[in-house]
Amino acid sequence: MDQRNPAHRELQLTHAYSLFTDADAVAVKVCRDFVRAVLLALGRNDAVASAVLCTSELVTNVHLHTKGAAMIRVHVDPLRLRVSVYDEDPVVPAPRDQDGEADSWGRGLFLVAGTADSWGVTADRGGRFAKGVWFELAG
Repeated sequence: MDQRNPAHRELQLTHAYSLFTDADAVAVKVCRDFVRAVLLALGRNDAVASAVLCTSELVTNVHLHTKGAAMIRVHVDPLRLRVSVYDEDPVVPAPRDQDGEADSWGRGLFLVAGTADSWGVTADRGGRFAKGVWFELAG
């Protein structure tokens, strides 16, 4: 096993990474790129598309509906991938009712629910933050 290159570590290890971001126009892209880089470095190419989509939706919600900074945590182990997005607003998000197929706004949590194996709001506040919204993808 090559200890110098993390991409060559055995998959049974648990990996955890965090990123803090300001509430600005590039935050969503930075968070997507962060999740993509972590997964590719760990050889989890199969999860990249779904994880990037769900991350994009959760971080977009933070920057549309709150005014502060955010933190993203990526936790990868052999059984699952969990991404948590923390923000400073205590209001718990809920999927909005969709009035029809013409609605193109407010579908983020529906996309997350339809893509991820599970999602929810965590009681772990991630330090200074008010709440965390997370999603999981299996294996």
